[in-house]
Amino acid sequence: MSEDGAGTDWRERLRAQGYRLTPQRELILGAVTTLRHATADEVLAEVRRSSSAVNLSTVYRTLEVLEGLGLVRHAHLSDRAPTYHAVDGHEHFHTVCRKCGRVTSVDADEVSAFVTLLRERHGFEADTGHLAVFGTCVTCPTQT
Repeated sequence: MSEDGAGTDWRERLRAQGYRLTPQRELILGAVTTLRHATADEVLAEVRRSSSAVNLSTVYRTLEVLEGLGLVRHAHLSDRAPTYHAVDGHEHFHTVCRKCGRVTSVDADEVSAFVTLLRERHGFEADTGHLAVFGTCVTCPTQT
């Protein structure tokens, strides 16, 4: 994250909630932002490119704190561990190709009619940030 308003904002949010701004937290949030969609193991591998002083339990604890502050979110984009991504100001959901594994971020407005239907007919408020739609890219070969 940059030193502009967005970068300053997350630092202020940490401090306002009583958390210190540690180098580890900064490295972990930076890794999530760089990788765009990453498991905790992938975040750790990225962080270790800069520092060997961070371990996996620190990554998990930090991701939990950052998610509680609304700075990162997680989604289940595979049968593996949750995938984390930085909250960048626009609500989105994910499509995941079962053949090639491609993950695409899709603006939440594209499912607004569906979300409205769930609310009006079923009294259910959907959290599109955790939504993952699995299928196949139309460009993937039909043969496996």
